[in-house]
Amino acid sequence: MKKILIAIDYDPTAQKVAEEGFELAKTMGAEVVLLHVIADPVYYSSTDYSPIMGFTGYVNVDLLQLSTIDELKKATMHFLEKTRIHLGDPNIKILIEEGDFAKMILKTAKHLNVSTIVMGSHSRKWLENIVMGSVTNDVLHRSTIPLFIVPTKHRK
Repeated sequence: MKKILIAIDYDPTAQKVAEEGFELAKTMGAEVVLLHVIADPVYYSSTDYSPIMGFTGYVNVDLLQLSTIDELKKATMHFLEKTRIHLGDPNIKILIEEGDFAKMILKTAKHLNVSTIVMGSHSRKWLENIVMGSVTNDVLHRSTIPLFIVPTKHRK
């Protein structure tokens, strides 16, 4: 393994996914790329789910204004930089892509010629899975690149 792509979102379980993926990469002596895909800016303003969570103490949701795509990208970059600091490796590469979650994860993985994709598997409401689909499931069924799936439970 030479390169591992860790796809994370703003769910509080992202910390576990990033840590597990980073440990795998360290064990294999692989380069790490952190990826966040921005699909629909409306998703980030949901009242049910505050996606700017991630690593406790690193991001203050109240200070972030996410009314434009540029502000959302700035918040995402901040989140990914703090993730890199949390993992303790300044050589971790950071990428932000826009588009369909699964398609962009697969496209980025192929473009970067990664050895493995690391993702979390959230437990979400059944209706949400029907409407949105499962990103991890989509990637799993369409990928020719091995996946390392970190099981997580969605915190309420």
